[in-house]
Amino acid sequence: MDISRDAAHGEYKIPGGKLVVVDLAVAGGRIAAVQVSGDFFLEPASALDSINAALVGQPVDAGEAALAAAVAAALDPDAQLYGITPEGVAVAVRRALAAPGDVADGEGGA
Repeated sequence: MDISRDAAHGEYKIPGGKLVVVDLAVAGGRIAAVQVSGDFFLEPASALDSINAALVGQPVDAGEAALAAAVAAALDPDAQLYGITPEGVAVAVRRALAAPGDVADGEGGA
């Protein structure tokens, strides 16, 4: 997928959980910068930095499974996620990266 815009925004309400919001920038076919936010909680707070760092450098055509695996691998084993999952983050990222006219409904990889 060739993203022609510099910034993108995606949101996903995790069923039974919280809202995950992703704002990102793309350069050279990869995620160049990302900020995950929402109404969820993480312990320790530095887990959010790990999530953001795991997404930077990912190819824009990475599927949900690959993105979720990158997020999960970056988290400390003791990290606690409340109302958010690596898979939910991945859906929000895919929605942010969806080209105009694409349907990013969170089902399956992109």
